[in-house]
Amino acid sequence: MSNEDGARIIYRRTPESAAMVANTRRAMAITASLNRLTFNDADEIRALFSELIGKRVDESFLLIPPFYTAGGDEIRVGRNVFVNQNCTFYDLGGLDIADDVMIGPNVSIITTGHPLEPSQRRAVTIGKPIVIERNVWIAAGATIIGGVTVGENSVVAAGSVVTKNIPPNTLVGGNPARVIRSIGDDWKLR
Repeated sequence: MSNEDGARIIYRRTPESAAMVANTRRAMAITASLNRLTFNDADEIRALFSELIGKRVDESFLLIPPFYTAGGDEIRVGRNVFVNQNCTFYDLGGLDIADDVMIGPNVSIITTGHPLEPSQRRAVTIGKPIVIERNVWIAAGATIIGGVTVGENSVVAAGSVVTKNIPPNTLVGGNPARVIRSIGDDWKLR
């Protein structure tokens, strides 16, 4: 079931929750195989990741294991995407990663959550979509929470927790992440 903000709501002990659990089992089996591979197994990694998401990834896609997910079938990735080691993508709400995105090590992209009310926490799973637009860099250890869009060309600083939309061409950092400054093409290496 979905609501007006695109959230996917799954109630416990329903056919939809049984399907979610079955999909998690499928994803765990695929990622267990993927995580036995090394950096030198790029073609096999791409093949297993393609199986995980249900769509062939571009030859430019690069992922360094280990990698973790609780689903995989709601992940969509563009061309020239790089995912560093030890990343976790929980994609129940939908995860769109555009072209030329770089994702650092230990990044968590979590579309899934639960209600705040104690009596509902174990009864309901809520998935909210995440969109990562073109040419974004998400630095090491950052966490992206469901319901946000990370704007084109933006950078999420290491260790940041993103809870709100990020405008294009900005550097954000902190917990919760806030805009630090604009990013342009006027930078120079010193």
